[in-house]
Amino acid sequence: MDRIDGAIKRKEVIALDAPRCETIAIDTKRAQEIGHAVDIIPTMDIGKLFKVLSDATRLRIAYALTIEEELCVCDVSASVDCSIATASHHLRTLLRQGLVKYRKEGKVVYYSLDDHHVSSLVHLAMEHVNEGKSLS
Repeated sequence: MDRIDGAIKRKEVIALDAPRCETIAIDTKRAQEIGHAVDIIPTMDIGKLFKVLSDATRLRIAYALTIEEELCVCDVSASVDCSIATASHHLRTLLRQGLVKYRKEGKVVYYSLDDHHVSSLVHLAMEHVNEGKSLS
């Protein structure tokens, strides 16, 4: 809902019905096996990972680090077009969440992706969107 001059303007929402089975036939054994597998995944940790990467600047930084193996904060800042303070803030968040690592050389700190999984996530997401499967 938007407010215009104090009045509430409702946005038009188009509801798409998902296809449904016309009959209910549950394979209980299969459902239980899948349920047990689903119950053991670390949903909170995976959710945090996607939440960290859901920020556009952090995603751009992660992508920049797939192009160049390591970058200093100044290069990250220039590459993703943000201030050094902003780049530093986002790199600190990525570091705390275990997505990047760093090494210090004199007074310069170089950041890189923690492992190939982060790079794979970024590239898979890009492939998915480039195939026209973006979210609406």
